[in-house]
Amino acid sequence: MIKAITGTKDILPSDISKWKHLEAIVEKTMKSFNYKEIRTPIFEETALFSRGIGESTDIVSKEMYTFVDRSGTSVTLKPEMTASTVRAFMEHSLGKQQGLNKLYYVSPMFRQERPQAGRYRQFHQFGAEALGSHDPSLDAEMIILAHQIISSLGLKNLEVKINSLGVPSSREKYKEILREYIKPHFD
Repeated sequence: MIKAITGTKDILPSDISKWKHLEAIVEKTMKSFNYKEIRTPIFEETALFSRGIGESTDIVSKEMYTFVDRSGTSVTLKPEMTASTVRAFMEHSLGKQQGLNKLYYVSPMFRQERPQAGRYRQFHQFGAEALGSHDPSLDAEMIILAHQIISSLGLKNLEVKINSLGVPSSREKYKEILREYIKPHFD
């Protein structure tokens, strides 16, 4: 008998109501902050992720599902949604139509990770992007959105930790320092 591929999971009829509930909370919260839903193709040209995420990231160098299609184009199943959202924003000139574009998504993503508890090769992600403005209050809005969604799910005693990936020029150096720091803790 053929079974679901390792690292993937069927969403059975008995679980659909839970998924619909989560999606409804995300949709209601996002719309209350004037975010509009965007849906992009499940695969994109590989160059979008290589340039958008960065060649040296683990996602690009180790985790993408990439293949060459019949026309010879390198294609990748979406490992994350930001690059696809920005591509659609630019391709369809959404910034010219409306300065600030507040977009959200709920979509399956794909990464070639080693399957383990809580990690799947196909997983679902929701997120938001505010494009066309550098207003720092939008960063605070994202934190509020996440908090409201989590609170609406009934999760309690959560701690918000804020991080930054920095700029591309500093990421490689940071990665080296981090590896040296954690190296003694692993065999």
